[in-house]
Amino acid sequence: MNIKKLVKTGSILLLSATLLAACGNSGSSKAKTNDSSSKSSIKTITWMSMLHTATAPSGDVQSKLEKYTGKKIDFTWIPDASKDEKINAALASKQLADIVSLTDMTNTTVRKALSSGMFWDVEKYLKDYPNLAKISKERISSAKVAGHLYGVPYQKPVARYGVLVRQDWLDNLGLSTPKTIDDLEKVAQAFTEDDPDGNGKKDTVGFVERNESFNVGFRSLTGYFGAGNNFVVTKSGKVEPSFMQPEYTTALKWFRNIYKSGWMNSDFSVMAKNDQKNYIAQGKGGIVISGLMEASNYVAAAKGTSQEGKMKWALINDITYKGERHILSDTAGGFGGYLAIPKSEVKTEADLKVVLKFINDLMDKKPYLLMTEGVKGEDYSVNSKGEYEITDQTKWQQEVQPYASSRPSELVMQLKYTDPLRTLQDKKIAENEKYAVVNPAQSLTSTTYDTQYSTLIEGVSDAYYKYMMGEINMDGWKDAIKKFRSQGGDQIIKEYTASYNKQSKN
Repeated sequence: MNIKKLVKTGSILLLSATLLAACGNSGSSKAKTNDSSSKSSIKTITWMSMLHTATAPSGDVQSKLEKYTGKKIDFTWIPDASKDEKINAALASKQLADIVSLTDMTNTTVRKALSSGMFWDVEKYLKDYPNLAKISKERISSAKVAGHLYGVPYQKPVARYGVLVRQDWLDNLGLSTPKTIDDLEKVAQAFTEDDPDGNGKKDTVGFVERNESFNVGFRSLTGYFGAGNNFVVTKSGKVEPSFMQPEYTTALKWFRNIYKSGWMNSDFSVMAKNDQKNYIAQGKGGIVISGLMEASNYVAAAKGTSQEGKMKWALINDITYKGERHILSDTAGGFGGYLAIPKSEVKTEADLKVVLKFINDLMDKKPYLLMTEGVKGEDYSVNSKGEYEITDQTKWQQEVQPYASSRPSELVMQLKYTDPLRTLQDKKIAENEKYAVVNPAQSLTSTTYDTQYSTLIEGVSDAYYKYMMGEINMDGWKDAIKKFRSQGGDQIIKEYTASYNKQSKN
């Protein structure tokens, strides 16, 4: 295993230092692999996994996961902000791990690696493991690349996004909870100009966006205007990028006006996710287009600041434009990427079965609770009503939260919380499914997309930020689309459309 070659001086990869002895386990739904374990030499599961927090986890969660699964775990933590760079480098050098978390399925390097046969096709094995066998047909279908399932799909809710608005600021200004795009614009203006926190200073803004706006906040916003999810099937039957739609352009002009009017943080194009959270926690902005679950994180981050005890959030999942309700799926229809298993590291079928059993076991209730809530009595408690409560927020953020994005499934169980905000966010996310818009190109094939899209979309992304900040006008935006089309975009449209027509006939 060459995993340690990834870690060099100055690297921002974080390698967990604790590898504790494995013990026996007892889980009612753990997979039975007969004699495959005896044929395998795997004692430690190495795992390149995404890190969405500032630091790698500490504490007892890992040792308890090891005890439950009977395998030591060697994590290489890859900061989410640099995941493309790090994953691309790892794939190019083939310096991988037994499990590689691939969460950006639009990444050209990732798609080329998948198509090259670098990873095991696991579909035929899933039926042998009780938890893996329960993965829905819809998610399996969404996860396939050119007809193959090159990893265990991360299972997520279909659509987790919405609009978070400071409820206490609405109350202070006598405003109602926004229900439409027009309402949202008025609230953004009021939160900037009307002193919503009552401190007598003009030190707040409406929207708080970050440097991932093109792919995250703004992308979700376009769905309210009726734009498709990355791609759309037109009335004429073409599969085109959603940024070519008039609905997308309408959203872009609307958001540009928000920025131009000063109703958004001026530094959004360079603001990292953690800085965005701190900005919000300090009470500098009151509208966020994000995952509905972020509201709890903002309240937690506000502890010890002037906002503690004041901050309240409205979780809005039904913003409309011209009366129609839409929400773009942020999880590819409930598929959050692959737990991919490279053949270079897991060389035999016997080894593959050991890794699949490990992933299956992580989908039992006990590991799920460990990776979600932590250790009972230390990180959380459960009252007589069956409601969960984090007992030490700081400890939980350091020792438990980093594992959340590594859970193979977020659908294992529905928890109730003493914190009504957490219970509400789960309810609102579940309601989203009825209105979710999924990318129609997800299960289609295009060689040009797989090899060129990541490069082509950079020009469109750059044009988005330049247009938002007034560096180019609408003609400049249209020029970027023309360039995209002439350099390969039209070929992607042609190939996806052909794939769509072929799939429709089957």
